Amino acid sequence: MKFARYFFRSLLAFFGLLGFVWAVGALYFDGPSPWVAWTLALAVGVGVFFMGSWVRKLGVISLFVGVVLGWWVTIQPSNVGNWQADVAQTSWAEIEGDEVTIHNLRNFKYRTAADYTPVWETRKVRLSEVTGVDLFINYWGSPWMAHPIASFQFIQGPPVAFSIETRKKVGQSYSAIGGIYRQYELIYIVADERDVVQVRTRYRKGEEAYLYRIAMSPAEARGRFLEYLASINRLHEVPRWYNAITTNCTTGIRDQHPKAKRQAWDWRMLVNGKGDELTYELDGFRTDGLPFTELKRRALIQSVTEEVNDSGDFSQLIRAGRPGFGSVQGSAGDAVN
Repeated sequence: MKFARYFFRSLLAFFGLLGFVWAVGALYFDGPSPWVAWTLALAVGVGVFFMGSWVRKLGVISLFVGVVLGWWVTIQPSNVGNWQADVAQTSWAEIEGDEVTIHNLRNFKYRTAADYTPVWETRKVRLSEVTGVDLFINYWGSPWMAHPIASFQFIQGPPVAFSIETRKKVGQSYSAIGGIYRQYELIYIVADERDVVQVRTRYRKGEEAYLYRIAMSPAEARGRFLEYLASINRLHEVPRWYNAITTNCTTGIRDQHPKAKRQAWDWRMLVNGKGDELTYELDGFRTDGLPFTELKRRALIQSVTEEVNDSGDFSQLIRAGRPGFGSVQGSAGDAVN
């Protein structure tokens, strides 16, 4: 019994400490100023120190966390803000039968990662011409964390890529810890494939990308394309918060799929640098029979994207000769298997 009581108190103390740290972080990142967070943290700490019993100590912490949580959930996202230029517009789509009109599709002309000409286009595509979907996995340092980009292929015209990102205001930079709180709105960047791939592989330093062909029929790809369109239309009307754990670039892909058809949860969805390994294990890629290590080695597109520059055949050239893509023919962006 004595051990059970000790274990129970230790467990409560752990969750109390976890809640306290979270609440201080919420005040620090989302509150009026950091000094408010430190002042309240000190006041609660002193209060806990002078409380006699562990029940009272836990009560003070619980009250503090509850008040902060009650305030924090009232903070609402917005589509109105002084946004950085690369996330200044939200995309949306009109679907009329077979024809889809995508508004605010990004197709920037880059000179460097920070120097570019903003171009937001209106592009028309046809659902009946969706042939498949490819997946880019972008790394910027750690092999454990990555950024997925889905790119839909069409019989006619270039691919349309979707990148789920943080929508940062002017002066903001990404913070992994800040991403747990309400620092960034969520945005789906709908872009020309060259835009979202080249900015990561040619203009940003220290990043690399891998390209895989998803094992999916044209009908399945059209269904996924419609899921993305539904997501961008919802976000265009009702903004959402980004969260580095619950609502990020990987969980967003899973969550937009119907619940009954979602893939079972796996730790590699959170540590998403291993997401391509997970997809391979689930037979999600066209592999030409290669083991994963060889498939990944041959999926690296870094050197090719630097060589092709502004070639009109960009999408063809980065796929040529790669496992799973078969013979790549036709107009730019048309991958035929």
